[in-house]
Amino acid sequence: MSKKWKNILGGLIVFTLVSGILAVVGGLYILYSFGRDLPDYNQLANYEPPVVSRIYAGDGSLLKEYAREKRLFVPINAIPPKVIQAFLSAEDQNFYTHIGIDFKGLLRAVLVNVKNVVTNRRPVGASTITQQVAKNFLLTSEVRLERKIKEAILSYRIEQAFTKDQILELYLNEIYLGQNSYGVAAAALNYFGKSLDELELEEIAYLAALPKAPSNYHPIRRYDAAKGRRDWVIGRMEIEGFISEEEKLAAQELPLATVDGGRARTFQADYFAEDVRRELKKSYGDDELYGGGLAVRTTLSPRLQQIAEREMKNGLVTYDRRHGWRGPLDKMDLFASPYESWKETFLKRNTPLGIPTWQEAVVLEVTDEMAIIATKEALSSSETYDNLLKQSISLEEVKWARKWLPGETRGPQVKSVAEVLVQGDIIAVEAIETEDPAFGDPFGLRQIPEINGALVAMDPHTGRVLAMVGGYDFTRSEYNRATQAKRQPGSAFKPFVYSVALENGFTPSSIILDAPFVIDQGFGMGKWKPRNSSDKFYGPSTLRLGIEKSRNLMTVRLAQNLKMDKIVEVADRFNINNDLPDLLSMSLGAGETTLLDLTAAYGMIVNGGNEIQPSLIDRIQDRHGKTIFRHDDRNCVNCISNDWRNQQAPELPDLRDEVLDPVTSYQLVSMMEGVVQRGTGVRIRSLGRPLAGKTGTTDESFDTWFVGFSPDLVVGVFVGFDAPRSLGRNEEGSSVAVPIFRDFMRDALKDETPIPFRIPEGVRLVRVDPVTGQLASTGQRNAILEAFRQGSFPEENQQVLDGFNSLVQTKTKLRTGTGGIY
Repeated sequence: MSKKWKNILGGLIVFTLVSGILAVVGGLYILYSFGRDLPDYNQLANYEPPVVSRIYAGDGSLLKEYAREKRLFVPINAIPPKVIQAFLSAEDQNFYTHIGIDFKGLLRAVLVNVKNVVTNRRPVGASTITQQVAKNFLLTSEVRLERKIKEAILSYRIEQAFTKDQILELYLNEIYLGQNSYGVAAAALNYFGKSLDELELEEIAYLAALPKAPSNYHPIRRYDAAKGRRDWVIGRMEIEGFISEEEKLAAQELPLATVDGGRARTFQADYFAEDVRRELKKSYGDDELYGGGLAVRTTLSPRLQQIAEREMKNGLVTYDRRHGWRGPLDKMDLFASPYESWKETFLKRNTPLGIPTWQEAVVLEVTDEMAIIATKEALSSSETYDNLLKQSISLEEVKWARKWLPGETRGPQVKSVAEVLVQGDIIAVEAIETEDPAFGDPFGLRQIPEINGALVAMDPHTGRVLAMVGGYDFTRSEYNRATQAKRQPGSAFKPFVYSVALENGFTPSSIILDAPFVIDQGFGMGKWKPRNSSDKFYGPSTLRLGIEKSRNLMTVRLAQNLKMDKIVEVADRFNINNDLPDLLSMSLGAGETTLLDLTAAYGMIVNGGNEIQPSLIDRIQDRHGKTIFRHDDRNCVNCISNDWRNQQAPELPDLRDEVLDPVTSYQLVSMMEGVVQRGTGVRIRSLGRPLAGKTGTTDESFDTWFVGFSPDLVVGVFVGFDAPRSLGRNEEGSSVAVPIFRDFMRDALKDETPIPFRIPEGVRLVRVDPVTGQLASTGQRNAILEAFRQGSFPEENQQVLDGFNSLVQTKTKLRTGTGGIY
């Protein structure tokens, strides 16, 4: 070799060595420069991401999900292999062999991108799953060379510190997959309403298609692109050997079908769920509620909730129709603009109607005999006015719509449809069935009720709230009238006054004078003159009749005799009102309370006098499955057993405090059973089963109530206007609240065998005349079994609580005279 070539070869060697040294030094400098300020990747070892808190009904149905990032954490050993295989096929085929950076994949991406630049296509990435973990957890998403270098360094370090499965677990639980879904488990529920182990191959492949750009593969708005990407993932799974060709072809043939546009299936009980949310927020705070992964098992019974929602709406609509037509939802001028213009305006409307079968419609034409209307569905399917599907409302269907007048009265009878509707009215309608439709598809005129109400159903032995309706429609008003509205219970408070009497020597057959009562309220306040709802006086009457017929004057006279401090104490004891004023009018239910508290108080009567606390939550578990709250906190030593060998059933201790003597409780139950059989709740008697309760109507019928019970279910109903005003003449608890209670109980108990109310020890049943309270004569047909405490007995010479606020001995009649009552 010549000297010249030796010099050239030597120069190349020196250049190579220098270049190598510079490359090594440069690499070391880059590693030092970019690696010294990197985030601490060891924090991933304690990864606890924000996860969704879920609220479940008593039967396990999903009610609500609360989360800032909708995520459910699933450990890697619980993720089905097919899910892992799909994501590896789509995102990182060499995951289990590379060191955090896939150099082969990187080279392939460079070559592809050169081609894509020439063909003006979008460049592809080559990030490994480890790099995506580094970016998502520790870095930003900015597209810069500096960030990519840091990402590569972190990826290598993560690979040295964690196993492949740990990295994959982080990735599959953190990745965003669209529709507010973070992690594969949340995405499975959101898109398909399934858990991971229920997914089919084509569904798994769709989830694996989403990481690159979820919005580009929306299952509805971009269906073709979404299905194409899904089919590509299925093809990659076949190439990687995870599925057979037959499985690939079969899966690619299937359409892409998601659940309800990306929403998981939930049972709707909005008022109930919102009260649960408030309770969780108060106890655990926003961070735990929206990111702590709480699993909350509530007391709700979906079956009873459905009945409650339906019957409350029906009851409010029925009352509303009795009081006339208040006018359309809105009006529009059909001739002020072209058909397409007003049609578009109408279709954009979104008025919550409250009942799923109701629709919004616009009145097109009106005659005396009918109105021609168009629903949203009809307008959506019609391109021109002439081709509009014809729908009609007949005169018969608007006869109820007499004009509403102040005081909840009505105008004259409707003789023409034109008296009710005019062209351009926007109204609520419902499709109906009729044998002879006047024209086209028949509809009935509907009206959103202005009145509102609430219903609570509860287990009287535990206080578990089984159903709760807080108003006509949650989307129209989130105000919960079962728990937030404090209203006067009226006569529904009377059983608690009578409980004091029974505790203080009175019996259900004791006689109270029903006569005028006047009391001076003090300087400048005038005289208080309570009256019965009938404006009549009935003379001496039994305590039982006082409850059955809801006699105000008897109750006031009784309260005056007992002293109000005892009644104030019983209101506090039953948690009806903790600060009841010491005023005689409070005995008639003038103090305010909530429907939930009053229903719980009635539950304490029917359960034998044991205290209960209303509860919406049975159990709460944290993200790790540890129980952090349990409503029933009693310990049961022998409840857990591996098998059954005819051993004695464990007995749980009854830790409830006694708020009322069991005998007194049963006496009240028996008297309130008479309310249903002969009194103000007689409309319920048609159900033909043991039921009891009490109506309530406040002054001038501002509030109407019925709270009642079977032996194992207590139900409270309240109906009234949000801005208190009279419900109208002759409207009372018996006409408004009682029908709702009756119809709820009809369906709630239809599959249960009727059982009588439980009679405790110490009760003596005696046949008496229900009017006089005296022993029934032989063969008397209307006699009832009256509940007396052992040792007490109806006496022939009854004492009467008269106008002097004293007990007077008499044989048959009260002595003549007013007794000092004015």
